[in-house]
Amino acid sequence: MCGKLAPYVAFFQGSCHFEQSLERAIVSQELPVRVLVNYYYYFSPPFLTGTGGDAMVGTKPGPVQIVLVHKEQHSFELDEKALSQVLLQDAIRDLDVVVVSVAGAFRKGKSFLLDFLLRYLYTQKEDSKIDWLGVEDQPLTGFSWRGGSDPETTGIQIWSEVFIVMKPSGKKVAVVLMDTQGAFDSQSTVKDCATIFALSTMTSSVQIYNLSQNIQEDDLQQLQLFTEYGRLAMDEIFLKPFQTLMFLVRDWSFPYEYNYGLDGGMSFLDKRLEVKSHQHEEIQNVRKHIHSCFTNVNCFLLPHPGLKVATSPNFDGRLNDIADEFKDQLKQLIPFVLDPSQLLEKEINGSKVTCRGLLEYFKAYIKIYQGEDLPHPKSMLLVMEDLACIASAKPAELAPVAVANKITELYRKICSNKPANATQDSGCYHNTSSSLRIT
Repeated sequence: MCGKLAPYVAFFQGSCHFEQSLERAIVSQELPVRVLVNYYYYFSPPFLTGTGGDAMVGTKPGPVQIVLVHKEQHSFELDEKALSQVLLQDAIRDLDVVVVSVAGAFRKGKSFLLDFLLRYLYTQKEDSKIDWLGVEDQPLTGFSWRGGSDPETTGIQIWSEVFIVMKPSGKKVAVVLMDTQGAFDSQSTVKDCATIFALSTMTSSVQIYNLSQNIQEDDLQQLQLFTEYGRLAMDEIFLKPFQTLMFLVRDWSFPYEYNYGLDGGMSFLDKRLEVKSHQHEEIQNVRKHIHSCFTNVNCFLLPHPGLKVATSPNFDGRLNDIADEFKDQLKQLIPFVLDPSQLLEKEINGSKVTCRGLLEYFKAYIKIYQGEDLPHPKSMLLVMEDLACIASAKPAELAPVAVANKITELYRKICSNKPANATQDSGCYHNTSSSLRIT
């Protein structure tokens, strides 16, 4: 590997300020992100090794904020020290990492779900013979959650304890749980939502897309936009850029059509993502895009957890307040995600990522999103809609030269970061706030 990096070493030589030089390279993208991360990993300058070790030992496990969202400025900040203290612990820093992330609309129970994932992992860690789901009158603790209409999580959090799990092959891996900001709240812009979703997808091996009641067309459109925003920030993509996507549909109300669980979910998903010749080209492209981005796509249908969960202000997660059919499905869902035989290590371009490598990818990606090189996601959205309009236009309506000029103009707008005025330019009428629930 060092030999492969040799052509790039000269880039840093002669600089007294290695870190500043590296930041410049990341922001300007003068060097591929993969090369920068490998340089970090193999040459590890002194400033990289000043944190970590056993810094987390002896502290009570809990959620750690690693990506901060400054809502008034709509900007992002990576807490490198906090992330380093989690990922550079001596016992796990060089283990391949499994990252399970939960993302989706705010107030839809993402943190609630993560706490059951935690219960499973702690039961496995203690090698306990009791039911991992817990006792009936035990409150649910872990990631911060509560009932109500306002978002609880802001930015990205991970659990401070990284779990070491032995796979059936005998290989040890490190399991990290990640919680994201509730997207689409009244204070989040398109860029806020796109950046958080993209970051969590780029850094996770399993992205659980948490949805309410159904998979709507706008859910798929949001997924297309956000994953494309993530793909733009990645370089040298030879394989599908992301790994596993799970559509987790909460409060599923049609078990007479598709049964609860994975089997019913996969049948429902096959139907929902089916590409048909009579569909509008934009609808076909959304489905093709999802399959082109993820190596594995699956779906799980969860029933409603019960009225007490939904309506009681005093609900604290006790199992005796949760509907039996919901608990039955949790017993299927959680092991499907976290059973040692199911664990999927994080890979980027086919190479497995260690905990230490994950830290460097976070640092590289956040620099890109803090820079000005990427187009604004709203510009991307409008240009994508314009191109769909062009693609669906009748040949007689658009001369070939006009089409070519139009496409060139749209891509120039993307590359220059200028907002594309799709409504005026193309004659196609869009309402992004209603079709995508974004502002």
